[in-house]
Amino acid sequence: MRLRFICLLAFLCITLGVKAQPIYESPASKAWADSVLSKMSYDEKIGQLFMVDAFSNKDSAHVSFIRNLIEQYHIGGLIFFQGGPIREALLTNYYQQISKLPLLIGMDAEWGISMRLDSTIRFPRQMTLGATRNDSTAYWMGEEIGRQCKRMGIHVNFAPDVDINNNPLNPVINSRSFGENKKLVARMGLMCMQGMQDNGILACAKHFPGHGNTATDSHFGLPVINQNAEEMDSVELYPFKALINAKVASVMVAHLYVPAFDSTPDLASTLSRSITTDLLKTRLGFSGLVFTDALNMKGVTINNAPGALEVKALMAGNDILLYSENIPAAIDAIHHAIQDSVLLQADIDAKVKKILMAKYFVGLNHLQLVDTTNLVRDLNTPEAEWKNYKMYEQSITTLVNKNHTLPLKIKHGETIASIVINDNLNNLFQQTLKQYARVDCYSIKNTAPKEETDSIMKVLRNYDHVIVSTHNTSTNAGRNFNVLPGMFNTVQAIADLKGAVCCVFGNSYVLGKFTKLKDYDAVTLSYEDTHLPQYLTAQCLFGAITTTGKLPVSPTKEFNRCDGDPIATLSNFKYTLPQEIGSWPSALTGIDTIVKHAIADSIFPGCQIVAAKDGKVFYNRSFGFGTYTDTVAITNNHLYDIASVSKIAGTALATMLLFDKHKIDLNAKISKYLPELKKSNKKDIVLRDMLAHQAGLKSWIPFYKSTITTDGTKSKWYSATADSTYSLQVADSVWMRHDYADSIWATIIASPLEKSGKYVYSDLGMIIMQHIIEKITGQPLDQYVEQNFFEPLGLSQTLYHPLQRFDRSQIVPTELDTVFRHQLVQGYVHDPAAAMLGGVGGHAGIFSSAQSLAVIMQMLLNGGEYGGKQLIKKETVDLFTQTAFANTENRRGVIFDKPEIKASSNGPTAIDASQLTFGHTGFTGTCAWADPKNKLVYIFLSNRVYPSAENNKLAKSNIRTRIMQVFYDALK
Repeated sequence: MRLRFICLLAFLCITLGVKAQPIYESPASKAWADSVLSKMSYDEKIGQLFMVDAFSNKDSAHVSFIRNLIEQYHIGGLIFFQGGPIREALLTNYYQQISKLPLLIGMDAEWGISMRLDSTIRFPRQMTLGATRNDSTAYWMGEEIGRQCKRMGIHVNFAPDVDINNNPLNPVINSRSFGENKKLVARMGLMCMQGMQDNGILACAKHFPGHGNTATDSHFGLPVINQNAEEMDSVELYPFKALINAKVASVMVAHLYVPAFDSTPDLASTLSRSITTDLLKTRLGFSGLVFTDALNMKGVTINNAPGALEVKALMAGNDILLYSENIPAAIDAIHHAIQDSVLLQADIDAKVKKILMAKYFVGLNHLQLVDTTNLVRDLNTPEAEWKNYKMYEQSITTLVNKNHTLPLKIKHGETIASIVINDNLNNLFQQTLKQYARVDCYSIKNTAPKEETDSIMKVLRNYDHVIVSTHNTSTNAGRNFNVLPGMFNTVQAIADLKGAVCCVFGNSYVLGKFTKLKDYDAVTLSYEDTHLPQYLTAQCLFGAITTTGKLPVSPTKEFNRCDGDPIATLSNFKYTLPQEIGSWPSALTGIDTIVKHAIADSIFPGCQIVAAKDGKVFYNRSFGFGTYTDTVAITNNHLYDIASVSKIAGTALATMLLFDKHKIDLNAKISKYLPELKKSNKKDIVLRDMLAHQAGLKSWIPFYKSTITTDGTKSKWYSATADSTYSLQVADSVWMRHDYADSIWATIIASPLEKSGKYVYSDLGMIIMQHIIEKITGQPLDQYVEQNFFEPLGLSQTLYHPLQRFDRSQIVPTELDTVFRHQLVQGYVHDPAAAMLGGVGGHAGIFSSAQSLAVIMQMLLNGGEYGGKQLIKKETVDLFTQTAFANTENRRGVIFDKPEIKASSNGPTAIDASQLTFGHTGFTGTCAWADPKNKLVYIFLSNRVYPSAENNKLAKSNIRTRIMQVFYDALK
């Protein structure tokens, strides 16, 4: 409501022509300024008119140069450019301490101080912000930039840029403008201004009287604005009027030739009294600080020598001279101008008084040095990170979406390709796409010849969906926005393919470089080509995020201002920040502590952790290494052997689907499905009992022991090479007779049986269930699960037999096996029985990343649905994941594990996990849990069995449950 009032007041002021008093002017600031002014020398007064360029990434010679200007010429302020936060803060403190009068510190920070400083958050450019159409978002950005400036000891931000970019060929304003519509520019600029000034920072409206409608860069020449006075007044001046009447602290005058306001040949507006005084101060009633644009720019230096230039700028009505090339010459010329009455001392005094009042407003009457303690952390707060995330999210714009192509819904058997132009293969955009679907990735250079485009097109035509993305374009119209033949030809050619989607990362005007975008099934525009736009756009394509952005300009005849349609959302994961689910990163720092101590204590060498709330992944991190001697860190894309979690990620899914199809009955005897059991002691086992681990089966059988001797493997069963007989690979250069699986099955059938009804965890039941599934479906378990679950869910990182699709380096090693395989087990299932069954067991065999496994758990949490696909009936999920035998000591569901019946800190789940929670743990150091009550998914993957499975410190120290509890605490 307050923001709406501010907008309404400003626009009423435009209409009524109300003159606004400067925001920095008050009885207190006047009194302080008068007191200081009365004690200032003649030289000190002149020095206050200058703000000089300073850098924190230059050498000691530069520091000495600035020190000399401060001590000898009494300059009034500094404009900091490139450097780093700590270095700049230290220099600011040094310069302030050696200056007799406190220095006004400024910065060009249109999209945040990251525009100049490393190690800080890069906020959206103003055209990106304009695409959000969100007043609150604009205020947030101004507010946050203001906070960061204040923390850095910066007092004036030369922003917002309220030029109206109504010329697509503009080489210098372009994406620095909010757009081409005067009301949008005025509204968004006013909100940014207000956010800064509410935080005690002087905002600066620029570049007066409007730098948007020109194709010349004032850094290199004098742009000509050919609009007539009426057009200038009704369009270009509109945002300036709004901000002036809302008490913007300062205005920057541009180096422009505007004949409509001053026809003096080649006279820059900075040096025009008609523009700077008559128009800005008198007609528009601006009484705040007037800054020149940088006085080293060719737009103003072409016909003006140092010294004479500064005198002309002061005569025109400017108060502060920015970036003078020669301070001594300028001061000398000003001295002479005063002596010759070209400049009046009274006018100089009036300017200095305004500067002093502004210094009072920003607190320089009581100078406080910048505290460098935790400075970088204070600049990069979770609040700032969250605001930035939301601003970029709100800007993404969908320009074409024929037949609701977006969000992408991949059908069984359909294939997807992604091709990035002018960027690295597997950039962040492609990596994020692969979290939603199986995507084949390609890249092509901007400079690629047509023959290369033709060659790759032969490959792309075989796909059902092709996503092309343009990268590393520019804002320079004179250089064709860096759209070279390779990019142009590829984008044009792909437009003719079925299922073609084009994602433009870059300036709005890049759209005009392609003539066939309307032929695409879908087109998105993300305005910038940095981390967040790539990350968020990929999520938009799959419906994890809707698009709400609107074009702020009309870049082509086909695409006009305000174009942009929302797309529907699907139940795919959204990858976000903890702030979105009502928590803060600080609440999760306990995880870092637990994991780092665990690695240091050799509990495991590395791990992956994922947590999601309400379908939003708010924690997705990897720690450590694959082994204790590795130098390559674990990433979120590494695969772990998930061990017994395979029971719920594979066998349970297949069982539930067969239950849905009425192919199995939980109350039936297993001999119904496996007739060979009718003559065994297993003939009366009920399926539900077996799947809840109370059928009386042995816990496990060490099948491998009967195949080895103390001297190693028996040659009868193993071979170092593969042939038709030895076709089951259990490790590198270890092949097993294909018929040994029959021996395993016979051993299970003949195994002794205890009385049913008592809970005894057993792998044998899952191997039996594997046989049932394969008997009913006529397919191997891995193929059935792949076809019905992994592929439809787009799980490119969950599979059996990982070496068939992944390089060994992407798979985390498990045990250094000194008993059975006599080698480091990497890429082959750790469980000996599953290995002897060819790598696929009902109890083990799946490899996965944590983020991919989390999709399975979220699908179950959703009641069998994910990404718009209902894979299992909700009733079935509920049945399998609830306690199978209520009011007994058996906590288990059907295949799924559950929390302890009586909450315990030593149980498999966190003490705060609800009784509805379901999941499983794995021998290699893994777990996967989903809590329907709290809508929480938690995945932990490690290789605690490295180098030896004898290491059981993971369970003893309750690492998995302690981390799980941190998430519950964070949600509180």
